[in-house]
Amino acid sequence: MMLIRSFVAPSGIEGVRVFAAENIKKGDVVWKLDTKFDRLVETDQMKEFPPHMQEFMTRYAYPLHDQPKTLVLEADNGRFMNHSHNPNSDFKEIVVGYATRDIAEGEEILCDYSEFVPSHELLPSLLPLMTKKESEVA
Repeated sequence: MMLIRSFVAPSGIEGVRVFAAENIKKGDVVWKLDTKFDRLVETDQMKEFPPHMQEFMTRYAYPLHDQPKTLVLEADNGRFMNHSHNPNSDFKEIVVGYATRDIAEGEEILCDYSEFVPSHELLPSLLPLMTKKESEVA
């Protein structure tokens, strides 16, 4: 569950992205897994979903860190957080995400997907876009 105010807007990389709707201080908790809010789905249940919902889950859900047969589907803007090799948030604790530096209102909130999905790899079609976008930010 996002613990800060945020909004979603179009992404120059792919789809949409999430932005801070308030100033965030370094060290602030920006997201925390809350099973009363975030949906947990067993991978075995996926076959019961219609194809379009299986695609949705494949795109937006990820394995729960200590239960790989359980998927986390974030119910809020957190699911639109984009990957960066130079993120402004830290998810090494997996169930909690912290701001690694001050994040200004209107700035995109980025995370490193490999912190909570160790097998994460960018789609080959997105690598040139990601490299270009990150070089523009640096």
